[in-house]
Amino acid sequence: MSPSTRDNAANAAATSEMEGVAARRVALEVLARVEDEGAYSNLILSKVLDGSGLGQQDRGFATDLVYGSLRHQRACDHLIDRFLSSDPPPAARRVLRLGAYQLAYREDIPDYAAVGTTVEAAPKRFRGLTNAVLRQVTRSKIEFPDEQTELSYPDWIYEQLVTDLGHERAVAALRNMNSSAEATHRADGYTQDLASQWVVELLAVQPGELVIDLCAAPGGKATGCAAAGGVVIAADLQPHRVDLIVENASRLGLENLLPMVGDALHPGLRPHSADLVLLDAPCSGLGVLRRRPDARWRIDSQAPQRLASLQRDLVDAAVGLLAPGGRLAYSVCTLSAVETTGVDEYIQQRYPELEALSPPTGPWQPWGRGAILLPQAEDTDGMCLFVYS
Repeated sequence: MSPSTRDNAANAAATSEMEGVAARRVALEVLARVEDEGAYSNLILSKVLDGSGLGQQDRGFATDLVYGSLRHQRACDHLIDRFLSSDPPPAARRVLRLGAYQLAYREDIPDYAAVGTTVEAAPKRFRGLTNAVLRQVTRSKIEFPDEQTELSYPDWIYEQLVTDLGHERAVAALRNMNSSAEATHRADGYTQDLASQWVVELLAVQPGELVIDLCAAPGGKATGCAAAGGVVIAADLQPHRVDLIVENASRLGLENLLPMVGDALHPGLRPHSADLVLLDAPCSGLGVLRRRPDARWRIDSQAPQRLASLQRDLVDAAVGLLAPGGRLAYSVCTLSAVETTGVDEYIQQRYPELEALSPPTGPWQPWGRGAILLPQAEDTDGMCLFVYS
């Protein structure tokens, strides 16, 4: 190799290392904003990346570092805590988690590179600690004391889903939600997970039908129903979220979609007027944790029960909007029994006149009188759907 070739190779390696350090520093900034300010990772990440100056490849790397460190936070803490004599400051723990994530889950990164660039990205006062602990991790076996630590979920989420789904299905769902979600697009270009697309297809909206979507933002299912030819009233409580519906409807050229600010508990719409009421209810989101990597650490153990109470109240409001012979669709992106079959039991007792329609098949599995789509079935969001007439 000529001197100039060696120089070029050395310069390329140095540039690559500097970019790797920069990507890790961006990741640490995002993780700090999530932990210290309560920012949502998917929202703050795009803002920080836009001002980072990173190229496309390094933006993707920083994104994986953020989401991976958050998803595997409990597992990473176990890996580093074995070599800590006391709890380090939050800023130091974030760096150590970042390094442990690379060592345990990024087989494409050599250990020496993961340690060296993470140390370089760390605040100076924590570089000695970072180097010492991460080198210990490289020399140790990657193993965990129990399944919930390995899967990296709070005990209550693990226990809830094992109880509700059974051990095999629950663990498969939790493993799937530790992977990243691929973007999928409808024929009209709208970005929407296949699970939500399939829900709209199953509703079989007919041209001219009046559809009321009570919790519509950002408008994925509402625009899907409108694209099928329905006249859609798309309501949401927060004006800024209704703006998202307006923006999406305008971009797709859907003049038959009518956004409005409205409280789903008190819709303010003409009773007994809708051919289809879609209640895509607020829920604990236990089926979409791959898309919301920090959500597993935000949701509290009482959330499913608390939200189930709200869901029952929303059902009461939705039923009052049904025209004779109309259909009620209840969907949630969670896998907990209390928010799915538990709400269906409430509907069966309170509204015996509503008959549950035959649940879908294929990747959907029977779930009470409805159906469940587990994340591992087709690598989609987890979803439950019940349709009544």
